Amino acid sequence: MRALVLGARGAVGSAASVALRRNGHVVVGAGRRAPEGGVAIDASTSAGLARLRGEAARADVVLDASGLESPAVQAAVGATPLVDVSATALHLERLAAGVPEGGAVLLGAGIAPGLSTVLVRSLDPQPGDEIDVAIMLGAGEAHGPAAVEWTMRLAGDDVYAAPEAHPIANLRSHRSFPLLDGTPRAHLRADFPDDLLIGRPLGIEVRSWLALDSRLATAALRLVGAVPALAPLLRHAPHLGGEAWSVTAVRRGSTRTLTATGDRQSGATGRLAAIAAERIVELQLRGAVTMADAVGFDELERAGGIRVAGRPVVRG
Repeated sequence: MRALVLGARGAVGSAASVALRRNGHVVVGAGRRAPEGGVAIDASTSAGLARLRGEAARADVVLDASGLESPAVQAAVGATPLVDVSATALHLERLAAGVPEGGAVLLGAGIAPGLSTVLVRSLDPQPGDEIDVAIMLGAGEAHGPAAVEWTMRLAGDDVYAAPEAHPIANLRSHRSFPLLDGTPRAHLRADFPDDLLIGRPLGIEVRSWLALDSRLATAALRLVGAVPALAPLLRHAPHLGGEAWSVTAVRRGSTRTLTATGDRQSGATGRLAAIAAERIVELQLRGAVTMADAVGFDELERAGGIRVAGRPVVRG
């Protein structure tokens, strides 16, 4: 297939491009500065949107790793299937509401949401169930400015689609989850939008929690949550920690747990997004869908560098 990758020069977009090419697809990379062999598209301008409209019409799928989070991108892409790697709940909700007739958008292709959404679905939750998603990211990995700005926006904001009846502030409340070696680690409540994407549609409650592999870095996040004015300091925070990540979905009141682990969050996000782009075309999905609609638990390791633990629940 022919895939147009926005933000192809970034860590996520470049990893997605490599994965798609490795699987035999034609990739047209795009960015404000044209990648090698690609096109220059500045989707924040009218001229760039016009160029995007023309390139999208010639593509089988568009993968948006630009971090721009603009509804104008979706409008320019039109009926061509769109895969978006954003983790911002409000943006994803707007994308879901703006799918053009005959079009498709895959919401949140990556680790969280994305892989996390697959884990939640694979627990086969029933209406009324409560699922916790514990996300641990490597504090030693250098992320692009869009990821840093996303983390900064959490501070001082409430969880956008929290299942509770009252506001829940990001990065303030905490809950302990065991790491793979059994060591308990405090995780902070954070606005990864799995409750919006899969919790509400299934009639369950999904809560997401974030920790960094460095206890000091996690403590710094908690301080930023308590004093949001300190959030700009995250732009200059040292990268203390490793590059390993893990996502664990736990059904409260049971021993049902599914876990996925890997190294380098950005690379894994790009490879998962590439699989999502393949699947949305192969399955001819339409409307607003999630990774859980396109990818099964047993397919996650296809992304490369991802290890899964636990058995999905299958009802006979």
